[in-house]
Amino acid sequence: MNMKKIALSLFALFCTLIISCGQQQQQNEEETQYEVTISTTEGDITVVLYNDTPLHRDNFVQQAEAGYFDSTLFHRVIRDFMIQGGDPTSKQAEPGQFIGNEGPEPTVPAEFRYPTHFHKRGALAAARESDDVNPKRESSGYQFYIVCGRTFPTDSLLDMADSRMYAYSGQHITPELREYYRNNPGTPHLDASYTIFGEVIDGMDIVEKIQTAPTDSNDRPLTDVRILGTTINKK
Repeated sequence: MNMKKIALSLFALFCTLIISCGQQQQQNEEETQYEVTISTTEGDITVVLYNDTPLHRDNFVQQAEAGYFDSTLFHRVIRDFMIQGGDPTSKQAEPGQFIGNEGPEPTVPAEFRYPTHFHKRGALAAARESDDVNPKRESSGYQFYIVCGRTFPTDSLLDMADSRMYAYSGQHITPELREYYRNNPGTPHLDASYTIFGEVIDGMDIVEKIQTAPTDSNDRPLTDVRILGTTINKK
């Protein structure tokens, strides 16, 4: 074999190794499971982040690693619906101050994975601006919510939720999810319109406790429910 052929062979081997390493790194990233414990004044909530919503997963991990969520409030709490937090203005908010409209902020492109991910009890999802100012339905880079929800035991209730879901996303509740929502709590009218990127795996009792907090006319708890810190665990 002459030197030119040897050089070409070595170059081909080098390229193969680079591609292989890249594929292995991507596979490792896809197999890594992120769990984040959100420590609050009411107790700890642990969520697992989905790998098929990588933009939201990575954004949430980045914010948690930076300590961004520390001292923010669960500023919007609606019983049988959800608890919402992450607004940066909530850190130094005065009692009774309206929270939740912090203005321009980083956004994350939508990653809808319906019906794989839907608004079941414990779903972790990203808040966003309304369709009229956010037609691409991009997510807030900060604010998130955890679903509490309720059951929809009658066809009339499910039809109403289905109509709202269709208005949001142009899709309908699947027959399988109709049966699920009849027997399990959730918020079906938000499906396929807000990105779900994880779920609670421990501490749902804390979420339930927070959702029952007395609130003002803006759904802000009368006694602050504050995030004390976040802990990330990779598996």
